[in-house]
Amino acid sequence: MRQGPLSGLKVIEFAGIGPGPFCGMLLSDLGADVIRIDRKGGRGGAPSDITARGRRSVALDLKSPAAIEACLKLMEGADAILEGFRPGVMERLGLGPDVALARNPKLVYGRMTGWGQTGPYAQAAGHDMNYIAITGALHAIGTKDKPVPPLNLVGDFGGGALYLAFGLLAGVIHARETGKGQVVDCAMSDGAASLMAMFYGFKASGMWQEERRANLLDGGAHFYDTYQCADGKWVSIGSIEPQFYALLLEKTGISDPDFQAQMDRAAWPKLHDKLAAVIATKTRDEWTAIMGGTDVCFAPVLDLDEAPKHPHNVARQTFVEVAGVTQPAPAPRFSATPGAIQGPPAQVGKHDREALLDWGFSGPDIDRLADAGAIADTRVS
Repeated sequence: MRQGPLSGLKVIEFAGIGPGPFCGMLLSDLGADVIRIDRKGGRGGAPSDITARGRRSVALDLKSPAAIEACLKLMEGADAILEGFRPGVMERLGLGPDVALARNPKLVYGRMTGWGQTGPYAQAAGHDMNYIAITGALHAIGTKDKPVPPLNLVGDFGGGALYLAFGLLAGVIHARETGKGQVVDCAMSDGAASLMAMFYGFKASGMWQEERRANLLDGGAHFYDTYQCADGKWVSIGSIEPQFYALLLEKTGISDPDFQAQMDRAAWPKLHDKLAAVIATKTRDEWTAIMGGTDVCFAPVLDLDEAPKHPHNVARQTFVEVAGVTQPAPAPRFSATPGAIQGPPAQVGKHDREALLDWGFSGPDIDRLADAGAIADTRVS
């Protein structure tokens, strides 16, 4: 029995990379029954492939007409599907939204791409950094000298997977109320632009300059930045509000009157250098003992080995271990229907027979797929 608020939701995920698997993980963590359609003969299932956790794998040869028909039959019983191919690929396979919605009018058909289904770049290759580059996000992040890619957090996962999960669930609610499914065109470039809403508001109000590290939230302000400590490690300080800023000065022992000009942008570079010199006098752990858990708005900057061991993360069980691999626990948290990791990453094709039987295929149906070469033969001799 799957656990979580999405228990009972049936989703088909066509295997891909980046935001598609992450979206599938999010839905599975909250209880959805997600079947991942993998390529027959492919490899996978390593415990370290965290974003593949919690799904059952059915491996199909999508060049086989029998496999295409099997996909369409699966779609008849699904609430939603998600795919991350370039525009037109699913149509060429015979699995496009027109065909799918004809088989299941309530289906929510999620399409995950970098540029979207339309537009001049729609057919172009790209990666996370490229998709956020046209939104203003990449330009705003980095050093004074150059933009710096913020991992894959803004495009693939924030602007992509999270918006796709949000869109799919909104579509399912609509379909359950009206009986009508639809296509969700989720572009990472659209999602990243949406994430920039507050900053476009800042610009419109005159609060944002195009120069990097010259603004309140991009490291330009001395009270909102990271600082290196005596041991070479780093801390983060975000003392924006006056009362938090006053506490920062108290905890650091700063009495220099220059620091009273907190919001004087012209003073920020000089005050940054002065605060950096103070922070450099103690180790990260010493500053954590002084400011950790206070209203300074402080936290030590932890690496991936340290983060799971931080007392706050330990207390909240923010990280868990599955199949020997430390990884983030499901989020967010629900009081009545908590989510759970439904299992480790599956070997490709591991659930061919089991999942198809659960989704309405008969034993003879599955045998015919094997005879046609659409799936591996799982019959017991």
